[in-house]
Amino acid sequence: MASYFGNHIHISIFGQSHSEAIGVTVDGLPAGEAVDLEQLQAFLRRRAPGRDATSTPRKEGDVPRILCGLVEGMTCGAPLTAVIENTNTRSRDYDELRDKPRPSHADLTAHIKYGGFQDVRGGGHFSGRLTAPLCIAGGICAQLLARRGIAVAAHIRSIAQVEDRPFSPLGETRDTLLAVQRAPFPVLEEKAGERMRAEILRAREAGDSVGGVVECMVTGLPAGVGSPMFQGLESQLAAALFAIPAVKGVEFGSGFGAAGMRGSEHNDPFILEDGVIRAASNHAGGILGGISSGMPVVFRVAFKPTPSIAKKQRTVRLSAGTEEELQITGRHDPCIVPRAVPVVEAAAALVLLDALLDRNTDRVEWSAPQGARP
Repeated sequence: MASYFGNHIHISIFGQSHSEAIGVTVDGLPAGEAVDLEQLQAFLRRRAPGRDATSTPRKEGDVPRILCGLVEGMTCGAPLTAVIENTNTRSRDYDELRDKPRPSHADLTAHIKYGGFQDVRGGGHFSGRLTAPLCIAGGICAQLLARRGIAVAAHIRSIAQVEDRPFSPLGETRDTLLAVQRAPFPVLEEKAGERMRAEILRAREAGDSVGGVVECMVTGLPAGVGSPMFQGLESQLAAALFAIPAVKGVEFGSGFGAAGMRGSEHNDPFILEDGVIRAASNHAGGILGGISSGMPVVFRVAFKPTPSIAKKQRTVRLSAGTEEELQITGRHDPCIVPRAVPVVEAAAALVLLDALLDRNTDRVEWSAPQGARP
């Protein structure tokens, strides 16, 4: 399976939803960087299951055990490997799914690709459970970025048709970004969050699920990071974000809205601020030609509704080749969007640190963001 990613920082994610453990190996981290394990645990808690009625009842502590790569809390240049034990599995809930694939889930395509030998328990290697090790890698990368004045923060932009206010394209204050990261339900407007929670609970009561959108902002990223074409920031961010289960769309800046604008509306005029070239607007989302412009990077990620719902659905019994009805039991999220917020941040942090190392070969030297200078 292609469960590895990165150019300078390589990650390899291993395990299945119901295996003894899941984990990640991160190779390429600069030596001599402090890793705050308490801060990393707090980051993982934002993604952890079983916190309230809007998520799966499955409860996992998600406490990472670092096997190697750290010496007295500092990276040592060796690959870092961490594991999380799976402690609350109920594999019997998935027995029927070996022969009756869930609509809109990877059950069928995995069966075809791996000849029926795939692990169906909890979705196996296709499960959102595998985003926990991604958060270990991304959480560490986020600490290195923050040390250099680069912040990565996300919020729930929408659940179904309920919307939070968007990030300002020109940036948000550090306090605003920290507040949304610390919020139990990561929205900018509390009333919007209340309506979203109610929408999720209504879907759960109906035996159904809902999707939504996560919006992410990166501030402090210097101009000139990235490359054109296949190694561009947009290309790399999109590749990492689409690796998150249930992601069906990614847009930067004005995104698909740009298709309905004229050039005079979409173009971001250049201005000078204290001798630095900036933009008066940010329809580009902070990236031009695959390279950071010095403006905040802004993108949105669309998540489909959770496929595992209690409502009866049509499927096929693989062994008999007959159309049948499926009613899924077990523990599933009625909406994965709230728990996906830190996962989006983790994927972005991984890509950005990788791109920074690409620019600086093997060490990140600057300590403050720099814009473009004439």
